[in-house]
Amino acid sequence: MSSIVNSGAQHTDARLILLSPEDNCLIAAARLPEGETLEIEGERVTLAKTIGLGHKLARRALAKDEKVVRYGAPIGHVTESVARGEHLHTHNLESDYLPTYTHDAGHEFVSH
Repeated sequence: MSSIVNSGAQHTDARLILLSPEDNCLIAAARLPEGETLEIEGERVTLAKTIGLGHKLARRALAKDEKVVRYGAPIGHVTESVARGEHLHTHNLESDYLPTYTHDAGHEFVSH
């Protein structure tokens, strides 16, 4: 597999996909295990936790409340500061458009 993400002479691991040049997140094209060291635009990053196939990770450091951009459009904001290479998911990313639901939220769904 050739590297999909490339910023000039700076290399990014081929297992990471950049959907649009404006994006500040990358998509995992494979399961990336905790402790794995990746290169993101020339910087080596060691993953603090496993990132699942199709999940997002930060392309660069993001400040609390900064918009997350995917496909060139904002999809939400981070609820805390995020380091480059950190997993972006419901624990630190909130949609600005839709309610966020998780399986362990403790909500009961009632049909009418």
